[in-house]
Amino acid sequence: MVEFEQKPQYTIADLREIVRLLRSPGGCPWDREQTHQSIRNDFLEEAYEAVEAIDLADMALMREELGDVLLQVVFHCTLAQEENQFDFDAVCDEICKKLIVRHPHVFGDVKAEDTDTVLKNWDAIKKETKGQETYADTLRSVAKSLPALTRAQKVGKRAARAGMDFGDAAAAFDCVRAERAELQAAISDGNAADMEEELGDLLFSCVNTARHLGIDAEQALTKATNKFIDRFAATEALVAAQNLQMPDLTLEELDVYWEDAKASSRQETQETEEKENEHHDQI
Repeated sequence: MVEFEQKPQYTIADLREIVRLLRSPGGCPWDREQTHQSIRNDFLEEAYEAVEAIDLADMALMREELGDVLLQVVFHCTLAQEENQFDFDAVCDEICKKLIVRHPHVFGDVKAEDTDTVLKNWDAIKKETKGQETYADTLRSVAKSLPALTRAQKVGKRAARAGMDFGDAAAAFDCVRAERAELQAAISDGNAADMEEELGDLLFSCVNTARHLGIDAEQALTKATNKFIDRFAATEALVAAQNLQMPDLTLEELDVYWEDAKASSRQETQETEEKENEHHDQI
C-alpha cells in the first residue's frame, strides 16, 4: 500500500504526486504500462467530454471533465519527466512566456485598442516565433489531428489572409455547385479514386461557404446529426406504434413515417417559439 495523506481538499501539487505514485514500482500496473501513444486517444476523448460539458452549461460536469483533462496533462508531463525530457513546471513556464510575448499590448508598450488589432498582432508574432516564412507554412502548421471539418475551416481562414479566398458567401456557394457537378460526373464514371477526390472537394467547398456565413462547420454538422437522430427516433416510435418493425418496411413506406415525424418536430419547434415569444411579451 502506498502512503498518501488524506486531505479535505487537494491541489495541483497533490495531483502531480498522485500520478507519480501511480507510476512508481508500488503503484498501479495499468498506469505503469502507459506511454504517450497509448493514452493519446484518452486525451482526445477527455477534451471532447469537457467541450460537451461546456455546451451543456453544466458547471458540475465541467469541473469534473476539466479535472480529467488536467490529469492527462499531468500524466504526459510525468512520462516526459521520467524520460528526462521536460516536466510540468517546464510546461507552465513555456505557456507563461508565450502569453507574455503574444500580448505586447498588455505586457509591453504596443497599442491595441480593439480585438482585430490584437488578433493581427497575435498572428504576426506567432508566425515569427514559429519560424513560419510563408503563408503555406501557416497552412501546414494547422494540426492534422484536428477533426477534418475544423482543420479545413482553419486552413481556409489562413489562406484568406494571403488573399486566396472567395469574395463572399454567394461565390463560395457557386463553388459548391461546381464541385457537386464534378462529383456527379465522377459517380457516373464509376471511378472510386475520382469519387473520393471530388467528394472531398465538395466538402471543402461546403466548409468555405460555412466560413463566409460565419458558421462553424463542425457545429453545424453536429447539430444536423443530432437532428437526424431525434427524427429517426421519432420515426421508429411511429412505426412501433403500428406494431411494425422498420427493417420490414420499404424505403417508400419509411419515408411516410419520416415526413410525419418531421412535421411533428416542426410543429413542436413552432409551439416552443410561440411560448417563448409570449413569455417575452409578458416580461
